[in-house]
Amino acid sequence: MDITLLNLNMLYIKYLDGRVHRQCHLPLGPLYLVTALERAGIRVDFRDYQLAERDDLFEPEALADFLEGAAPVVGLSCMSNLLPFVLYAMPVLKERFPDRKFILGGVGAMEIERQVLERTPEIDAVHRGEGERSVPLLVRALLDGAPLDGVPGVFHRKSGTIVQNQPAPRVTELDTLPTPAYGGLDFTRYEGHNILGSRGCPYPCTFCSIAPVWGRTAYSRSARSIVDEMARLHREHGVRQFLFQDEYFISSPARAREFASLLGKSGIDVTYKAFARVDLVDEESLRALADSGCVEIRFGVESASDKVLARIRKGFDSDTALRTVSLAKKQIRGVDAFYIWGFPFESMDDFRESLFQMVTLRGMGVRILPSLLTYLPQTVIYRELEKPARLEFCPWLMPEYMMAGVERRVSVRVSIDGRYAAFFDYIMANRDIFPGFFQLNLEVNIVPKLALLEEFDFYRKDVDESCGAHSPSQTAALP
Repeated sequence: MDITLLNLNMLYIKYLDGRVHRQCHLPLGPLYLVTALERAGIRVDFRDYQLAERDDLFEPEALADFLEGAAPVVGLSCMSNLLPFVLYAMPVLKERFPDRKFILGGVGAMEIERQVLERTPEIDAVHRGEGERSVPLLVRALLDGAPLDGVPGVFHRKSGTIVQNQPAPRVTELDTLPTPAYGGLDFTRYEGHNILGSRGCPYPCTFCSIAPVWGRTAYSRSARSIVDEMARLHREHGVRQFLFQDEYFISSPARAREFASLLGKSGIDVTYKAFARVDLVDEESLRALADSGCVEIRFGVESASDKVLARIRKGFDSDTALRTVSLAKKQIRGVDAFYIWGFPFESMDDFRESLFQMVTLRGMGVRILPSLLTYLPQTVIYRELEKPARLEFCPWLMPEYMMAGVERRVSVRVSIDGRYAAFFDYIMANRDIFPGFFQLNLEVNIVPKLALLEEFDFYRKDVDESCGAHSPSQTAALP
């Protein structure tokens, strides 16, 4: 093999009572990359860390064991929550495999590639952006010992300095992407079967960490291409429920109606879950989605305060959100409403507006999913902080999207096992690389809001609910 490509994107939550919650999702991004590499004549050894069966997954030695027999080039794909584990494990990986070249990919290192290379000498290159066109060039250069200067999307070292190459080109016609490398996968081991509807989002929301990855530009697959792939996966692999995780899958009412019509005409017996914006659907499109098998739709409402919505550049007002979410509940069985709390400019009066709306929608049967604001390096809200050094690490509270795998959870609260003290010392020593684990004005801005959320049962110690953005199951609204 030429490259071992390792997927480290995973949902893994430990609870205080010793239980572990794991959900294995089809690693769609890496599977697209496998196909691209193989088409370029590169032999790929794909490994999915989600499927590793051991209790100590987040020990560096466990990751090294999983890479035993790795190819000359090792590609590691991770998101922000597992970036600390990957970087923390690199000295062990390099000691075990001193002659391998290590590439870091995925969205985890977005905007901090230079810091990663400066502080992690074991990593040879960091890739940013879509990889179908540029990663094969990178792997070939590493195998041949050639310079990396001409490889798009790559950060690397040259003559003692860190160099950023030109950006990787975007794939503008998503229908031209080859099918992900589904062959050889055991679909029964995956609970969530993701499918690509689009890449990117054009909206300027200041808290969002996803839109900047794609340069705030979106491209969509044709509805026909999506439905054809769903039919093939249903026919060949028995997939019965699909997850559209992309933010811009439903880009207009017309787009929703076209997709729903084609899926209905296909005759395949499947269901699906999708994200949507409250200003990009209407009653007719919601009814069409429901009739075609949509069993859950998810809206990012974020706040009920028009002042906060304007500040975060959400692009709609509170009345629109309330009207659309209530309308969706009349059409679709499961409706989720995501709210972000902990904005540094969100007053307690702003927060109470959101709380009131959350209570109202919950009474209609909508599942309310609050999440603590996450500061990531690529977000506008992080870059706008006047004094990032004021960010505080809280050992008993972490944003839902930043669960690193080693903490233990009770509702939203966490407990850190003393055996992982050195790991969290590493996070605290690298605040600029891992700001997502930190908060601002903890006692004034966070604690009072958390108390109200718990008082109104939006965080319950007797209910363990994984983030709805990743769950393939439908969960009824809490009473």
